[in-house]
Amino acid sequence: MADHVNLVKLCVGIDSVDQLARHIKAHGGPTTHHTTRMWPKQEAALLAGGSLYWVIKGSIQARQKIVGLEEVFGADGVRRCAIILDAKLHRTTTAPRRPFQGWRYLKPADAPADLPEGREAEEELPQDLAQTLAEIGVL
Repeated sequence: MADHVNLVKLCVGIDSVDQLARHIKAHGGPTTHHTTRMWPKQEAALLAGGSLYWVIKGSIQARQKIVGLEEVFGADGVRRCAIILDAKLHRTTTAPRRPFQGWRYLKPADAPADLPEGREAEEELPQDLAQTLAEIGVL
């Protein structure tokens, strides 16, 4: 049984893994962050090896390792959680996901596998094709 848990989150405003990679690179540094309103209750399990899995155009397609959680305050004075992520983006096998708000926990057993070494550099399949193949269990 795994001793960690993951998060899954919609990647709003991003249309492809390549676009997400460019966005991460543009912000530079060894880490990046994503700020959310809610603080994860399973903090210890997330920090024990968890990742944030990104849903892009209806499918999980990539992940980043979670390296920390930091308290931040918005301009409105409201406490928020900055999820600190390793800047390295790992492409995963495609896994369909319905839209949802915020983030959800994702058990390691339910997380899609990383693409094998060398396949990360392959060109992405067209989104409709990748979605269809994932739905029928080919990807």
